[in-house]
Amino acid sequence: MHQLTFDALLCDLDGVLRIWDAEAMADPEAANGLPAGALAAAAFAPDRLLPAITGLVSDEQWRAGVVDDLAERHGGRARAQAAVDGWSAPVGRVDPGVLDLLVAARTHVPVVLVSNATTRLERDLASLGLTSHLDAVVNTSRIGVVKPDPRVFRYAAAVVGVDLSRCLFVDDQPGNVEAAQALGMQGLTYTGPDSLRAALGDAAQARKGGQPGEAKVAAQVQVPGSTSV
Repeated sequence: MHQLTFDALLCDLDGVLRIWDAEAMADPEAANGLPAGALAAAAFAPDRLLPAITGLVSDEQWRAGVVDDLAERHGGRARAQAAVDGWSAPVGRVDPGVLDLLVAARTHVPVVLVSNATTRLERDLASLGLTSHLDAVVNTSRIGVVKPDPRVFRYAAAVVGVDLSRCLFVDDQPGNVEAAQALGMQGLTYTGPDSLRAALGDAAQARKGGQPGEAKVAAQVQVPGSTSV
């Protein structure tokens, strides 16, 4: 076995480990008479989304705001609420091939989830059965800054006590990967399980009889200029 080039794997959630079906938004829109794309336009508008993924508002407050926006733009509060309820019910699904690779990697190094997410993230991870497969979770709504802010990557490395240069960061957004690489991290722009397998190298193979790597998880790490977690 070759020497690994990294001592921690930092991995994005959506678009890598978790998959969302196109119908997750399209079906609630159609069922409630909303135009195609209305939910995404309301939910992911920067002035609506950013407070949610930096923790200024809770997930519940974010979704309530989406209801307000839909009702104002398209009329009918009841159907706006029904559409948001229908969109909010699913939690996505896990890509089993990616999960297998993370499980194998954990027998070599700690695996840290790094996600621009709302306060609902931890509940979703539990529903998806992912909590036990991760050594740490960096949820931006808990630390007050979002990728590609360099503080997110420094925080994630500090959580497991690994030097930036010895971290492999995986994300499906090239801008996030470039930001991590600018700090000296190793980076992979995820394009599918094969790209992750190639980047992991020998860590893609579970160590025989191996146990998940013991992460050095700090009890509390403070991100300058953010909330304390």
